[in-house]
Amino acid sequence: MDGNAEDQWLLAPAERELVMTKNRANRLGFAILLTFFRERGRFPRDETEVEVQGIAALAKQLDAPIDGEAFLTGRTAERLRGEIRVRFGFREATVADAEMLTEWLRDHIAGEVGGDPDGAHRAQRVHNGVQERLPPTTRERLDALLRPEKSGDAESAVEDAQGEAAGSAPAVLLKLRGSPGRPSLASMQDELAKLELIRGIDLPAGLFDRASPRDLERCRQRVSVEVPRDLRRHPDAARLTWLAAFVYLRARSLTDDLVDLLIETVHQISARAERKVERELLEDLKRVSGKQNLLFNLADATLAEPDGVVRDVVFPVVGEQTLRDLVKEWKATGSTYRITLRTVIRNSYQGALPPHGADLAGRA
Repeated sequence: MDGNAEDQWLLAPAERELVMTKNRANRLGFAILLTFFRERGRFPRDETEVEVQGIAALAKQLDAPIDGEAFLTGRTAERLRGEIRVRFGFREATVADAEMLTEWLRDHIAGEVGGDPDGAHRAQRVHNGVQERLPPTTRERLDALLRPEKSGDAESAVEDAQGEAAGSAPAVLLKLRGSPGRPSLASMQDELAKLELIRGIDLPAGLFDRASPRDLERCRQRVSVEVPRDLRRHPDAARLTWLAAFVYLRARSLTDDLVDLLIETVHQISARAERKVERELLEDLKRVSGKQNLLFNLADATLAEPDGVVRDVVFPVVGEQTLRDLVKEWKATGSTYRITLRTVIRNSYQGALPPHGADLAGRA
């Protein structure tokens, strides 16, 4: 057995208590069957599958002798095996179980690996099952996808004829096949309209719960590439199943597309907002810088003639030392806007100039 060898043969307290209720001669054999089934989900086919060290470990725990009769057989073994199955929630397989398993493997596994020798009959059963679960109104809405949108009888007939001549789908299906455009509010509205159209078809809940993803994808691809004229020629059960699977998967992809569009649209809005704020800040910086120059000049003039009205009126509000510090800072740093502007211009020129040693004439 796999895993830690000692743990595999270790009896839990409840298991040991159960073993001790058996006849002393059967305790070791029962413990072997119990631990083997617990680890592998089945009983040993013969005694060669049971490890010698495992038998010794169980015998030590039970203080039981090891003899040639440790591996149980016959009616006693069958009775004890039945008790173990019940303990772990198992039962013996029946003919009906085998038939159910065969049918399930045929319908779900064989088709996945392409090994179903009766694939056509299986597909027919699936198609018939889906058709039976579709209400008449849903069938009509699915078939309506193969017809042009209602925009007047004469105009619709022209559109349908043009679509068939070009080998393309009618307007309704073409709308659902289309991919979303560039991220925008209009794109989101278009995708929401598609999703609303699909939801209006109203597929029954759980229609494809037992269908394999591979089968659903085959149906989707069939509807995605085949022209409506050819789709309409298929038997009702097959056509409706393919359309239903297409709608089922398209609803999921539309939801994903809407999420992506929403994220991209939010990013675009954020980027535009940032650019707008940057422009406003730059303009504001320019305006504030002009005001700062005036204030600095005012402070400088005030300090030049501090006596009289200035000392009586200005200094009580703004101290003389504060004004001196302000003027000192202004003379040391200059205009904030001019410094910022020079930095941006210098960086722009650096990005435009060729690297050191490059041939300007060659670049030209």
